Amino acid sequence: MKSLQDRLNEVTRGGWIRAGIWSAVYIAFVIWVAWGDWASLGWLVLLPVIIDAFTTKYINYSWWRKYKDTKPALYTVCSWVDAIVFALVAVYFINLYIFQNYQIPSSSLEKSLRVGDFLYVSKMAYGARVPQTPLSMPLVQHTMPAWLGGGKSYIDRPHWNYKRLAGWTSPRKGDIVVFNFPAGDTVCEKMQNPDYYSLCHYYGEHVVRSRKDVFGDIVTRPVDRRENYVKRCVGEPGDSLRIIDNVVYVNGEREPEREGLQLNYFVLTDGHLFSAKYLEKLGISVADRAQVDANTWHFPLTAAMKAELERNPHVEAIELEPETRGGDVYPLGHNNWTRDNFGPIYIPRKGDRILITNENYWIYKRIADAYEFQPIAVGEEYEFKMDYYWMMGDNRHNSADSRYWGFVPEDHIVGRPVFIWLSVDKDNHSIRWNRLGRKATGR
Repeated sequence: MKSLQDRLNEVTRGGWIRAGIWSAVYIAFVIWVAWGDWASLGWLVLLPVIIDAFTTKYINYSWWRKYKDTKPALYTVCSWVDAIVFALVAVYFINLYIFQNYQIPSSSLEKSLRVGDFLYVSKMAYGARVPQTPLSMPLVQHTMPAWLGGGKSYIDRPHWNYKRLAGWTSPRKGDIVVFNFPAGDTVCEKMQNPDYYSLCHYYGEHVVRSRKDVFGDIVTRPVDRRENYVKRCVGEPGDSLRIIDNVVYVNGEREPEREGLQLNYFVLTDGHLFSAKYLEKLGISVADRAQVDANTWHFPLTAAMKAELERNPHVEAIELEPETRGGDVYPLGHNNWTRDNFGPIYIPRKGDRILITNENYWIYKRIADAYEFQPIAVGEEYEFKMDYYWMMGDNRHNSADSRYWGFVPEDHIVGRPVFIWLSVDKDNHSIRWNRLGRKATGR
């Protein structure tokens, strides 16, 4: 066996340079992860392993390379395993700490973001979360694909407490934000939409839990394994919010008008049938085209689209969809608010102490029970442990958002979309070339 001195003498200049670069990267990463929790600096114990990999190579990671000529089958298998393991580890850390891909699955942000948009989502903007379930399959949220047998894609233990690394900002009003679905902590496997709590509200908890033939097994998921949602932040910690006739007021000020904001309307005609080409030009997707009867259509419309229809000689009237069609809103069963007229409601920030009354008990009970695991009682002050946000879709009448399931805790925040790297039209499966590279702010 070679002595340490012999191995050091064989190290090339390039080897020392690579060792120095990767050591610096690793040290910077450990400091970033350990910031505020200096016990995590213990991960620096692996630094000699990194240096050894580029210099003395006491640990022979490439032992299989010597069998290239003598055992080609072994060499080939080990080559593939080496490449796959490296790729999975790289993707795992990139996906956790730097960025991830996200596809817009629903129309809740039309026309700001379109169904079929693929987003580059920055984890570093708001600060990446240290994984709470670190042992998981990369690129899979909570369930393995069918071709891999299905089942959970993560292991419950170890389970780490919530910690967010340093970012350069926090969610602000107007930001489009990707977050874990707050009501996704409990899920009916056979009926995941609407969420478990809505199902219990409408059918009764006993029915939901006993009718496995309809609803399936009831499963729970940790925060970082809940479904990813994307909405616009309309309320920050410390804000007071109210919705009056579909207009959002934050701290008494009206939310700025957005070009992509849509509401649902009934369009009454003289019996004229709109052509597919006309509706496509207007910007109404195939999924949103509903003809109620011979004279009535149902569309989501922006202000500009509504104005265009009003100029159509075949249109006799355009009526806003009644708010009663929106169903019950948060907190379910404990107010007479609607999706179009909601609140007022205060969005808590960390450290706030609020007197719990009969009027606000159900508003904050979900926070205490599901997110902070603290007791709450009428007549006592409650101190909030986290910041909270209010998220809504721009397609207001086709968005399941905070009006239905309440606050988004800070530990559910995933990241901020930066730009659209691909966009596929769901109607004709063509690429929307004009959307590629666009900022994903929706502003």
